[in-house]
Amino acid sequence: MRSHVPHIVGRDPQLRELARALDDACAQRGRGVFLVGEAGIGKTRLAAEAVGMAVDHGMRVLRGRSTTTGPAVPFRPLTEALMSLFRGGEPLDDLPLGPYRPVLGRLVPDWGGDVQAGSSMIVLGEAVLRLLIATGRDRGTLLLLEDLHDADPETLAVVEYLVDNLDQAPVVLLATIRTEPCDALDLAESARRRRVGTTLDLASLTRAEVFALAASQLGTDTRGVPPAVLERLWEDSAGSPLLVEERLQSMVAGGSLVNGDDGWKVVGDLRGDVSTSTAKGLLQRVDRLGPQGRNLFSAAAVIGRRFPLTVLQDVTGADDRELLSHLHAGVASRLVVPDEPAPDWYAFRHPLAVEALFTQLTPGRRAELAGRAAAAVQALHPDLEGDWCQLAAGLRSEEGDVTEAGRLFAEAGRRALAAGAISSAVTLLSRAERLLADSGEATRRAEVLETLLPALAETGDFGRAFGLARELNALAGTDLTVHRLAALHTRLAKVAHTAGRWEDGNRAIAQARALLRRDPDERATALVDVAAAYLALDTPGPDCTQQAEKLARSALQAAERHALPATVCQAWELLATLARERDFDESTALLESALLTAEQHRLPLRRMYALTRIGGNNWLTDGSTAPLLTAREEALRVGSATIVHTIDGILVLDAVLRGDFDAARRAGEECLAVVQRLRLAPASRYVLMAQAALAAHRGDRPAMERALAAFAEWEGAGSQEEPLTLGLARAFCSLMEEDRPGAVRALRDVAALEHANPSTYYLSGRYGIGVLLDVLSGDAGRPAQEEIAATAPGRMRWNRQFVLFADAVLLGREGRPAEAGEAAAEALRAAEPYPTALHLALRLLSEDAHANGWGEPVAWLRRAEHHFHQASVPAVTNACRAALRRLGAPVHQHRTGSSRIPEELRALGVTVREYEVFQLLPERLGNKEIADRLYISPRTVEKHIASLGTKTGRSNRAALCEFSVSFAS
Repeated sequence: MRSHVPHIVGRDPQLRELARALDDACAQRGRGVFLVGEAGIGKTRLAAEAVGMAVDHGMRVLRGRSTTTGPAVPFRPLTEALMSLFRGGEPLDDLPLGPYRPVLGRLVPDWGGDVQAGSSMIVLGEAVLRLLIATGRDRGTLLLLEDLHDADPETLAVVEYLVDNLDQAPVVLLATIRTEPCDALDLAESARRRRVGTTLDLASLTRAEVFALAASQLGTDTRGVPPAVLERLWEDSAGSPLLVEERLQSMVAGGSLVNGDDGWKVVGDLRGDVSTSTAKGLLQRVDRLGPQGRNLFSAAAVIGRRFPLTVLQDVTGADDRELLSHLHAGVASRLVVPDEPAPDWYAFRHPLAVEALFTQLTPGRRAELAGRAAAAVQALHPDLEGDWCQLAAGLRSEEGDVTEAGRLFAEAGRRALAAGAISSAVTLLSRAERLLADSGEATRRAEVLETLLPALAETGDFGRAFGLARELNALAGTDLTVHRLAALHTRLAKVAHTAGRWEDGNRAIAQARALLRRDPDERATALVDVAAAYLALDTPGPDCTQQAEKLARSALQAAERHALPATVCQAWELLATLARERDFDESTALLESALLTAEQHRLPLRRMYALTRIGGNNWLTDGSTAPLLTAREEALRVGSATIVHTIDGILVLDAVLRGDFDAARRAGEECLAVVQRLRLAPASRYVLMAQAALAAHRGDRPAMERALAAFAEWEGAGSQEEPLTLGLARAFCSLMEEDRPGAVRALRDVAALEHANPSTYYLSGRYGIGVLLDVLSGDAGRPAQEEIAATAPGRMRWNRQFVLFADAVLLGREGRPAEAGEAAAEALRAAEPYPTALHLALRLLSEDAHANGWGEPVAWLRRAEHHFHQASVPAVTNACRAALRRLGAPVHQHRTGSSRIPEELRALGVTVREYEVFQLLPERLGNKEIADRLYISPRTVEKHIASLGTKTGRSNRAALCEFSVSFAS
């Protein structure tokens, strides 16, 4: 009998689709393909055929599979697949991976790197994608991930990123998934709906296809297979290809079907003595191992598809010799295989083996074996380190001890949360919550909810969090203390704050306070006060900041008295945010205290929040994003999606202010898609505000209005971000249209908004561009400018450039031109990272500078004119040109090549032709030699050199040549 089918039966449509996917990948049009079906339906066989087709195409094939219970290897399928790259001896160190190579150290030990360091699933996904593209650029790559239904949440996050970004890559991602409720199946369905992936559903074979498969297995056609065999296979297999093969093998191995001179004949009873048709083929294999072998592998099945020998031996009482003897027999019969790389672990070759063995066990026997296995795990590993806690929890659940199972799953979830695997923590805590709900253990269930609710908020799963919150009403009727119920409502309030739902949060706070009035407790009140403080800051009202500070200070005092370090950190973080308006040094000192407390008490989430706010302070004061990026890495390590995306929003705005518009657009679109899907309202508003600012800085009013309309749909009115939409968007857009009155009106609206609802965002213009406009128009003088300059917001780098330019204008008007020039130079240094703002300020103040005899107004206008011409902002470009004419300066046309002229020379009015001559001066050529090089006359060269001398202030040719050398080096 043949061991493999010469061709696949009943899967022609799927094979055609796989062939198309491979062809498309070779043409740089990659995609994800998911083979979906029940266990034994032929996913693995079809995947193997795809591997064969890929090899025929000359493609590289990488394959890995997921595992189930036991000590899990993080990212196992991806690591297993990528490790095969290093076995062929091909040089991989020169691949163009750039900064993504260290990230891959998390999956590929050969490349070292800090594999413990957290990295975003997005960054890790991009790193894997770039590796796949780099290694398959000339040949294409098939990445095969088997049993994706058993993958951990982090692996699925990377897979989802890959599927979303394969459309221009020479890569096919092929995954096999069972048709049972799981995250992997949801991922595949989502990819199909978004049209970034293809789902190939594998149905059971038809009667004719079962017959064809059997004939193919036996090396004949259907006429060569006894009809009784065909009917038995159809009846027993229910159309499962695996069971057709297994059942047919058992008939041949058992001697009931033999191949003689005149073909295949039935010589025995084709019926098996197994209990169900779906398990017959596999159970025959188990039965040949004898009663002891059957008992041993039944116990192994209860432990899981993967099982450790130490636990199995403890459960069965088998000695070493007996255990190894049965294991060797199981391997020989293709029932189990050694499960590398984990030592002393074995695995069933197919999940159907586990299901088949379960049919031989009564529920009572399964529960008994599960209990014994759980006891063995806890005896062998008392601390339940690593994944042993999760294994013990699953076994206790199988035993029926839901209370102990819930406790263990909760402990495993808390450990995962502390280790930074929030997605896994949510999965484990959710299972604990369901078990404890069934057990009636209200207190333990409440403890789990206290941890689960904020974990769900960190991952952005607000729908689930608020769904669980409805369970609080049911818990109110139990024996829970009012303090515990108040704590749950407080956790819900924090979830609401993270989601930007301040009304829901305030209702939860009111419920918590009502409970505590029945039994006052200062510790519980401290938790309520700090959550209420954050909500107060987001709740529109003229006294929101005062109320928030009052609540935070009350919470801090109580938390310090009762040693509540997490609450202390939260209070300091909020007070630091409010202190920014007074003094950034005070604010940063508070955050450093919070950071130290978090580190001393091992509070990873609070440490992350402190680092994030410290990074925000640095960004505001000096424009540096490095501390923010450090905080982002910390957020990735602990798995906080909300903080990652919050920082991403800040980085989008930073890119806008720095004039990196293309990067801002790409990052903004990517971030917005995620935060809107998560329903993360504050981050959505912030990114939409940044997108409106991006359009405004480009002078694109329609795009700005679209972004602002979307902003309003996310409850933008009254939000902390609303003033920024006026100052950074509407005001700037008006200035890009040369509409100064419109900009002033927008800034007056900012002042009114912030009076009615004080904001902790300080880049809205009141401390920056508004000061310069008021000084230029005469609406503000020295006292107003000095008052703003003395404030902490006025010293923020973005604002400081405008405040310094306003100072220069005032100094010029006061008849102090030298000091005005010095102030302008300082302003230019502060404005260096922000080209659009810098050149806009130069355009605004140049004519005033010319009128009062200070600075370099003509050069500044030329710089601004060139910048806005390059940025395609015609209104400002034309205004600069008109201003140059009013100052009596020549206006040059933008000839081809003008962008190559160094800015210093362009500001002096050097033309393209003059610069061409200037570039040849370091060679000390004569006029005729230069003329020959440039195909112009010597007389023209002489004129250009004379003009260059005048414009650069070099009175003779020798000095001009020396000056040109500095540009050539």
